[in-house]
Amino acid sequence: MNSLLILVPIALLLGLAGLAAFFWALRSGQFDDPAGAASRILIDEDDEDGEGQ
Repeated sequence: MNSLLILVPIALLLGLAGLAAFFWALRSGQFDDPAGAASRILIDEDDEDGEGQ
C-alpha cells in the first residue's frame, strides 16, 4: 500500500510531462505539414550508390 503512495504521484507527473511535451510540440509547429509526408512517399528517388533491391 505504501508503494502506491509513491507510484501514483510519479505516474501523474509523468503523464503531465507527456501532455506538456505534446502541447509544446503542437505550439512549436511540429505537426504543420501533414500533406508533405503523404506526398513524399510518392517521390521516386534514384539510388545513387547503385545498390538496389
